[in-house]
Amino acid sequence: MAPNDQRQHPRVPLILRIDYPDLPELRDATENLSASGLFIRTERELAIGDRVPLSVSFPGLLEPVAIEVEVVRLRQASTDFPKGLAVRVPEDRPEDRQKLARLAGSALTVPATGKHAYNLLVVEDNPLVLEMYQQAMRRIASDGVDLKVDFAHDGREAAARLERLPRVDLLMADLYMPGMDGFTLVELARKNPACAGMPIVVISAGGKAAMARTAPLGVDVFLQKPVKFGDIITTLRSLLHIA
Repeated sequence: MAPNDQRQHPRVPLILRIDYPDLPELRDATENLSASGLFIRTERELAIGDRVPLSVSFPGLLEPVAIEVEVVRLRQASTDFPKGLAVRVPEDRPEDRQKLARLAGSALTVPATGKHAYNLLVVEDNPLVLEMYQQAMRRIASDGVDLKVDFAHDGREAAARLERLPRVDLLMADLYMPGMDGFTLVELARKNPACAGMPIVVISAGGKAAMARTAPLGVDVFLQKPVKFGDIITTLRSLLHIA
C-alpha cells in the first residue's frame, strides 16, 4: 500500500481468514489490515491491477464480510517472509470501503472473551519443531495469560484428548504424521459437537496441495513450514481473542 495510506490508516497485525468465491478450495490468512486494504499471505498467482472478490472473517468473532479488492503489491517468498500480496479496495467500490473500515475498527477493539485460562492442544511429532512451539506458548504465558497446553505426537493421541474434559479451546496440528494423520484428525474434530467453534490451526510443509485439502475440512488458518516464531504467537493471540 502507498505510504500515505499507511500513515492515514494504521495497520492492525491480526490474523483474519480469507476465502475466495471463485476458488473455494483455497483458504488464506491476512498478515495485517487497515481501513484501506489488507496484506494477504497467499500462494495464489496474481498480478498488480488484478481485481479479486474475497470474503474476510474472524473465527468465532466476525461474520464473513464480502468485498472486492485490487492487487497493488506483490511479495515473493524469502527466508524472512512468506509469499503474499497487498490489496486495497478500489475507489469505485465505496460500499466495500465502508465494510473494510468497519472491519478494521472492530479489529482495533476486539473484546476479550472473559476467559482466564485457555486449553490448547498441539499435535507435532518432530521434537525440534515442538520445542519452538513450547517456547511460543511460554512467551504468551509470560504476559500473564493462563495457558494450559497438552501435546500429542499423532492424530490418534490428539483425538483421544479432544474427547476428554476440559474442553480444548484451540487445536494446532501438523498434517503428515504416523498413524492417524492431521487430515483425519481435523475431520473428526469438526464432526465432534464438543469441538463446535474451536479454531483449528494447521502448520505444514505440504504446500498448495495440502492447503487445498484442508480448506473444505474447516481449517481456520494454514501456516506454511518453516513457520516463524512471531507468526505462531500472533496467530494464537488472535484466534483466542487475547489482547
